Amino acid sequence: MSTILKNFENVVDVVDRIFDVIPVPVILVDEKGIIRMINRAFADLLKVSKQQAIGRPAVEVDHNSKWPVVLKSGEFDIAKKHKFARTGEDAVVHRIPIYDYDSGEIVGGFGMVLFQNLKELRDLADKNKLLEKKLDHYKQRVRQIYSTKYSWDNIKTCSSKMEACKQNAKKAARTDLNVLITGESGVGKEIFAQAIHNESHRSDHPFIKVNCAAIPENLLESELFGYQGGAFTGASKEGKPGKFELADKGTLFFDEIGDMPKKMQAKLLRVIQEGEVERLGGQKEQEVDVRIIAATNKNLEELVATDDFREDLFYRINVLTLNIPPLKDRKEDIALLAEDFLYETKQEMGENKQISQEAVEVLQKYDWPGNIRQLKNIIQRLAVNAETTVIEKSDIPIKLLKQLQISESPSYPEEGLNEIVEQVEKKVIRETLELYDFNKSMAASILNIPRSTLYRKMKKYGLKEGIYGSD
Repeated sequence: MSTILKNFENVVDVVDRIFDVIPVPVILVDEKGIIRMINRAFADLLKVSKQQAIGRPAVEVDHNSKWPVVLKSGEFDIAKKHKFARTGEDAVVHRIPIYDYDSGEIVGGFGMVLFQNLKELRDLADKNKLLEKKLDHYKQRVRQIYSTKYSWDNIKTCSSKMEACKQNAKKAARTDLNVLITGESGVGKEIFAQAIHNESHRSDHPFIKVNCAAIPENLLESELFGYQGGAFTGASKEGKPGKFELADKGTLFFDEIGDMPKKMQAKLLRVIQEGEVERLGGQKEQEVDVRIIAATNKNLEELVATDDFREDLFYRINVLTLNIPPLKDRKEDIALLAEDFLYETKQEMGENKQISQEAVEVLQKYDWPGNIRQLKNIIQRLAVNAETTVIEKSDIPIKLLKQLQISESPSYPEEGLNEIVEQVEKKVIRETLELYDFNKSMAASILNIPRSTLYRKMKKYGLKEGIYGSD
């Protein structure tokens, strides 16, 4: 570099050949401000020929030239506004002094025009602001679409077991470690997951849910990782981001992770380990920063033992564990939950209903296999059907009362374990079907089993619906 600067005259010809063909106006002056090189774009801007400009002081060609000031001060002029005297045109320019690195003396200067038309620059700035506004709008829409609605306020309890679980969840929210939430169906695992997200430093970013049991195996990979346009038959031409991309900087919630196919578990493990995801049909990996919260009503340790769940994935997601107690282990919460559900019903129906202590005591005798989800369903039905503003014991359906009487004093046959399990399973299925008038969709939902499984069990145990049965 030093050799080039010492031989300033020798470099002019090289610079001229390089810059003369480009459309960006460029100029080169010596230490006295004499123009030594000007490309065609700059000459056209000044409305002179190259021959008319070269060899003359820059201030003669452009009376507003600031080269004398820059060469004297040695300071860089970066992105400065300039009005050319010949044309009156405004522009944004660079003026950079060139130093000899050995002597430290200024040997010339290099200049270029960034924007010739400030109106175009202002238009560009306005377009940029508009794009920023649109981007902010889309980000806000994404936050709304993938936002959470549950917080700690939605986890109401007077149970010591549930309160301990809630405090452990708050500790988990203060970390960025992966969390595994376990518990029976209907205990509120997603509510805990959302509350953890809302309390964490990722709360301003998306909370994305993936229901591993609901997405067909052949679609799960594209749902998680996304795909490039035309990656497979039926794929959108524009492609589609996967859940990992959508959850970037936020939380990815895997519900029913125990139902994830073994093949997909290996691919999920790799993404968690590497922090990179590649779309189907894509050729490059993209970094993603997500926190994993997983939930299951299955015993993953048993699934690991039977080789139905990868052990390495289990340890990756099970850094912190929350086990949410079932409703039968915290029946003191039933009154509190009932009041909460009645308030929700009031918001929807406009009717202010209450529940008597006697009715609460009856509900506390039931074991609630469907947990909070089932309790909410019953409370809503009672609120609709009760004749007065107070739900009394007499408002509780006879079918439910019958179940309560059975569950108060269970008796099991003195038989083998398989027979006992079948007796209990038959009783629970029969009671649930009776409670919901043999509505098999509702019963299957409460029991957390597919309808096909319910049909098979009904046939096995000879459970036939009455004339009011429905799907």
